[in-house]
Amino acid sequence: MLKVCLGSDHRGFQIKARLIQTLNANGFQTIDAGTDSDSPVDYPDFAQKVARQVGTGAADRGILICGTGIGMAVAANKFPGVRAAPCYDEVMVEMSRRHNDVNVLCLPGDLIGERPVDDLVLMWLRTEFEGGRHSKRIRKISALETSAVCGGPPGAGDGSAVVANGGTPSLRQPGDDTVSHENTTDASATRRGNR
Repeated sequence: MLKVCLGSDHRGFQIKARLIQTLNANGFQTIDAGTDSDSPVDYPDFAQKVARQVGTGAADRGILICGTGIGMAVAANKFPGVRAAPCYDEVMVEMSRRHNDVNVLCLPGDLIGERPVDDLVLMWLRTEFEGGRHSKRIRKISALETSAVCGGPPGAGDGSAVVANGGTPSLRQPGDDTVSHENTTDASATRRGNR
């Protein structure tokens, strides 16, 4: 059975406590990464705890809850191996797993209201990644992550990284003749793509 690490800020701790009970009752192992009260705390601290557990493989999945789910997702996505997304309904929950292999679900404690959050979470945990064409896209995301962590240019190896006039690498799409970079005043180099 999956091991799930849950964390929240003060705006999500009551939902987190309820989810832990639901997950345990459904046979999931849980790790409680805090917080445990409605005293104000900073959500990045708890996003970090959960993201580290998931990124290192100590937990299979993570669930984060803050006011909107957005801040938690932004913070959690800074960690290698984490694919976090804020989800608010059944379609987002299902597609986040089927197409994006999201391993950290970020919930909006202030926006869920009376909706069946337990059902959303159980759906997310039970939905499998489809693989196929989506696997290629996940590999590309992982390559971007690796190049960012290792300091290499984004898109290294796929021909989409461009550096011009001593500027910083930027991603471009195939057929895009413009290049954005720093430290240049030559507008014509930008239009030419300076390849």
